[in-house]
Amino acid sequence: MPELPEVETIKTAISKGIGKSQIIDVIINNGRLREQVPNDLPKRIKGTTIIGYKRIAKYIIMELSNGLDLIWHMGMSGKIKLTDYMPDKLDKHDHIIIVTDGGIIIYNDPRRFGLLVYCKKDNLNKCRWFNKTGIDPFDNNLSNDYLYEQLQRHAKLPIKLALLNQEIIAGIGNIYASEILYESRILPTRISKDVSLSECETLIKNIRNILQKAILAGGSTLRDYKKPDGSMGYFQQQHCVYNKTGQRCPDCKCDIAKTGGIKRSVMGGRSTFYCESLQK
Repeated sequence: MPELPEVETIKTAISKGIGKSQIIDVIINNGRLREQVPNDLPKRIKGTTIIGYKRIAKYIIMELSNGLDLIWHMGMSGKIKLTDYMPDKLDKHDHIIIVTDGGIIIYNDPRRFGLLVYCKKDNLNKCRWFNKTGIDPFDNNLSNDYLYEQLQRHAKLPIKLALLNQEIIAGIGNIYASEILYESRILPTRISKDVSLSECETLIKNIRNILQKAILAGGSTLRDYKKPDGSMGYFQQQHCVYNKTGQRCPDCKCDIAKTGGIKRSVMGGRSTFYCESLQK
């Protein structure tokens, strides 16, 4: 699933490629996504102008001139393709096409776990996708005190699962949680109440540093994700522990024959990677 850096990359690409364009046509080839695309969506947005773009957590928001916001989530395997002309033949799983006077947006989603809905701009923060959303990692309100208080409230939750809790911090996914905890030298299994205030400061610093580096690298391509121009992200080349079971981590000088290198375990149904020698 695209995480914050991938979604930010996609949003920026659409913003630069399509910009503030007028929507000329909307074609729904298959609206059976995670939720059915509203039947009246083409009618509601056709003829409007895109006046802005933003990201909330792992969602892209396209602000329209008629007071509506388009809410777009990529799901597990969703991809955005940008083109100047309608292709002669669409690819399999090209479910939604938005034609603008600045270019064409094609949404491709083999697993159909994505989402495309609309909401009144004034109700955006109250709608059910965002009414429980936590603080964005780059929001100044994400403070050491805030994180410490939240971890105390979720005292028995392993810190890895706390980072994945979108009601605490919005946008961190499985890949980046492992990398953040490695950089912070904190074991993913450590329960939240045992994370100190000073460690919260370290966590916030590494959350922002790693996510920003990943954004600059265009995200991580492991399986399905591609940028809208069809190229891959390359932050996976900078991963220290994710998907590196049995390898030596970059900062470790241990005897890998004895330690077995980077470990993998399953937490909350997701693979977690860590170094037992450096993370405590």
